[in-house]
Order: sequence, then structure tokens, then C-alpha cells
Amino acid sequence: MVLGIRLLNVQEYHRMAEIGIFHPEERVELIAGQLIRMSAKGTAHESAITRTERLFRQRLGEQVLLRLQSPVQLDDYSEPEPDIAVVMPNPLDYDDHHPTASEVFLMIEIADSSLKYDREVKAPAYAQSGIVDYWVLDVNARKLHIYRLPSHIKFA
Repeated sequence: MVLGIRLLNVQEYHRMAEIGIFHPEERVELIAGQLIRMSAKGTAHESAITRTERLFRQRLGEQVLLRLQSPVQLDDYSEPEPDIAVVMPNPLDYDDHHPTASEVFLMIEIADSSLKYDREVKAPAYAQSGIVDYWVLDVNARKLHIYRLPSHIKFA
């Protein structure tokens, strides 16, 4: 007998957070209707975020809004928290909603222990949502993986 898996939508995910189902220190994100535990942040990971943010702020200034480890709503079933999202400026700084895929210029994940997940799970999810530029910075190998245009990402 095959059991069906019930997927969560973004509204249900938000409600779960509001009523305290998640521990305050628990790091999870919603990808394709499933709750995914996020890996712990290491020193190299945090340092890479800081350096990357600094570089983007120096180069782009106020032309874009940089969001660090903040939600982006890809669709009704996915709301990841990329390490860096380069998004369109918003007069309210997204006070009334999380940025959506159409408001994203670039998503960046910093990978130390999450490289496989970032490349094999997040890349297709981002592509399916219309994210046209997605980078994975592998801090261990000191390598940048660039995924550009959704049609170039192979799905399993």
C-alpha cells in the first residue's frame, strides 16, 4: 500500500511558526511542501556571507536590496531562506510580504556542509520557480557554481 504524503503550503507553514510548533532555535525552511532542517552555520559559512554581502553592497549600493538568510516565497509550497537574496528595492522593505520569485535578481547559497542539497534540491526548485540566477559558493573547495536560466538545470 502506498501512503500519500501531505504537503504543507506557505500559509500553513507560517501558522505553524506563529503558534510555536517550531523551537525558537530550530532552523527549518519549506521546500516543495516539505519541512527541511537547515544545517548549522559554521565559521567559514558566516565569514563568506559577510564578505559576499560587503562586496555586493560596495558594487551595487542602493540599486538593489540585499536580504540575508530571509525568506523568499517561490510559490505556494516553497519558502526557502537563501543565504543571500539580491532583490528589487521595495518602498516598505517587504514589510507586507516576502519577496517572490519575480522580485529576485539573484539567490546565493553558501555551502560548507550543504553543497549536495544546494545543488540537487534547491537548484531545481529555484529554476522551477523562475529564478534566473542562482549561485552556490562552495567554501570548502573555494569554487563558485553558477546556475543561469531555468532551462539549463537538469531535473532528476
